[in-house]
Parts: sequence; structure tokens; C-alpha cells
Amino acid sequence: MGKLEGKVAVVTGSGSGIGRAIAMRFAGEGAKVVVTCRTVSAGEETVSSIKQAGHEAMFVRADVSQTTDVKALIKATVDGYGRLDVICNNAGIDDRGAPIADIPEDSFDRIMATNLRGVFLGMKYAIPEMLKAGGGSIINISSMAAEVGVRGHAPYCASKAGIVQLSRVVALEYAKQNIRVNSLNPGPVVTPLQRAAMDGDFLKAYLAAIPQGRLGEPEEVANIALFLASDDSSLITGHALVADGGIEADSHIIEPTKK
Repeated sequence: MGKLEGKVAVVTGSGSGIGRAIAMRFAGEGAKVVVTCRTVSAGEETVSSIKQAGHEAMFVRADVSQTTDVKALIKATVDGYGRLDVICNNAGIDDRGAPIADIPEDSFDRIMATNLRGVFLGMKYAIPEMLKAGGGSIINISSMAAEVGVRGHAPYCASKAGIVQLSRVVALEYAKQNIRVNSLNPGPVVTPLQRAAMDGDFLKAYLAAIPQGRLGEPEEVANIALFLASDDSSLITGHALVADGGIEADSHIIEPTKK
């Protein structure tokens, strides 16, 4: 029996990358998975991959920054599968890097709307259904950028830091009602977007800054999300779990004296 057998899970932003890996991992462990993203073709491709592996999933298009879309997503989930046990709020965006004085206001608003408001809406409308089901697990995908500044990406870093604190507060609010809320903070992960941005000397320099010396894989993040979704993490709530290859642990300044 899988770790999520009999559970129903929603994974936002699951048309590619980390979200797709999480959706497929959840489905492989027995969950009925609702795949959702803004791009229909990408979401349907994820569903097709899950079904080809012999598991169950359906696609619901949604823009997580829009209240009507999120409400419709949760309704479609309960109408289709009868309950909601797990939601992984993974959808997130960034923009081209720039110093704060050069960032357009609409860029800041767009990033906050998807990354932070999207998590807020996902929890707001999922929790009433989880209460009906007797509890649940919420995994909010943040980033190492919640704790480590990344020059040129102030809105992204701020949104990801907000996710961590939002998760902590909601975890406290619903701890006695059997709803666990945790954030998962990945470091650099190999996704199509990362591959496109990291070639040659830039990639070499980037890898040198990671203590493990490599990028993470989406499947590695999915394994951690599975842990947080399952009863294996039944005592864990209000936690920010970092998976960054050691970046946050390294000061990048103090080195042992070489002899």
C-alpha cells in the first residue's frame, strides 16, 4: 500500500518541473491527484504521464492568483474525488533580475500575486474541505531565497519569505484540528528554466557555491514533499524544511586556515 493510499491531493503549478515531479510521486503512492496550472497542454501532459503509469489524476486549469479560479479548483476536486486531504501550493514565478529601483511595480505585484497570494488562497479554500475530511497536510513550496538574499530578485525573495511565515501562522491556527502546514524550501533544482539560464562558466561558478557541488533534481524535492504529505511526518507542523545542498549552512566567508 502506498503512503497516500485513499488520499486526494491537489498540486498547483504541476505542469512541469518540481510540481510535475510532486504530482507524479503523490500519484505513485496511491493518491488521486488534481493537476493544475495555467497552461492546459502542460497540465494535460502531466495527467497523461500519471495515467500511463497506471495511476489516477485529472486536470483543472487555474491561475492561483485569482480567487474565482482557486474556488473552482477546490470545488472541482471535491466534486470529482469526494474529499481533499493534501494540497501542495507549488505554483510560483519570478521575473528578470534587476535592482529594486529598476523593478516595475506591475512586476512586483505579479510575483506577489502568484507566489504569496496564491498560497494564501490555496490554504483559505482548501482548509474547510480538509476539516470535513478530518484533517490534512499542506505543503507550501518556498525557496532557499526565503532565508538567503539573491541580488536582483527582491520581490521573489520577499514572496518566498512570506510563504514561510504564513505557513507557520496557519500551522498554529489549525494544529488542534489535525491540519499540518509546512513549507519546503528547495535550493537550485534542475528544471527546464534552470537549464536555459545556466550554461558554461555561469553554471560552473554556481555549482562551486553549492557545498554538495550539484543541482538538485525535481524528484528529490518530490520525495521530501511526499514525506510532508504522509503520516511519516505526523509530528511535524509549522516547519520550514530546507533542501539546498548545504547553501544556507555555509557562511561563504569563514574558511578553515590552510596549513
